[in-house]
Amino acid sequence: MKVNIIIEKDKNGYFAFCPELKGCHTQGDTLEEVLENIKEAIELYVETLSEEEKEYCLSQEILTTSLEVNIA
Repeated sequence: MKVNIIIEKDKNGYFAFCPELKGCHTQGDTLEEVLENIKEAIELYVETLSEEEKEYCLSQEILTTSLEVNIA
């Protein structure tokens, strides 16, 4: 299955979360580490869900885009 993940980088490393799975998030020092960590977190999270919860959570459509704005 494919899920969406959001990865943010700051001075302390990387932070990742899965918007479909509320509370499923992790961090890592490198991009590779955070990708491994979020994959494991998602797998463990999904194991706790009932079939109905899996179907509901993993059928959500999430769209992302970027938007240019003027800043005064």
